[in-house]
Amino acid sequence: MKKKFIYALLVVIFLGLTAMGAHKYYVGVFQMEHVPQKKVVRLTARVFIDDMETALYKKYKKKLYLGDGRELPDAAEYLKKYFAENVEVKLNSKLKAIKYLGKEVEDDILVCYYTIPAEGIIAKIEVKNTLLLDSFLDQQNYIHVKINSNKKSLLLTNDEQRGTLEF
Repeated sequence: MKKKFIYALLVVIFLGLTAMGAHKYYVGVFQMEHVPQKKVVRLTARVFIDDMETALYKKYKKKLYLGDGRELPDAAEYLKKYFAENVEVKLNSKLKAIKYLGKEVEDDILVCYYTIPAEGIIAKIEVKNTLLLDSFLDQQNYIHVKINSNKKSLLLTNDEQRGTLEF
């Protein structure tokens, strides 16, 4: 437990330090939290804007200018499509639809918000996350999950693109 906290803290510090200039590490941080009253799991994705733009350009051959005054009107559609192609979540072994809510920019970080329908008790979460792995071989996607005050984490990479947490 203490080890996971230290890893999470290091990721936050790393993201803070790398937000000051160009980065050479490829990290995404994904937070998932069950909100039983609303019958959803909230999902927040944080990735570097330039990495996301590189991946979207490579995939769709469009420069979207995310978070810029020149941002294309259909940028959100490309984000939704790319995310849907690269992230899957199963709750209690059932594949769930992920609904895009919106995005915002924090310095050079793109923050995207999603919800996942979640009725009842969640005993198991399975996550496939290949976001940015097609563009950056060293990409690491950290998934932090909070279910009923229980916190657990996964690290997904090109070598391990899926993971399961049981609560």
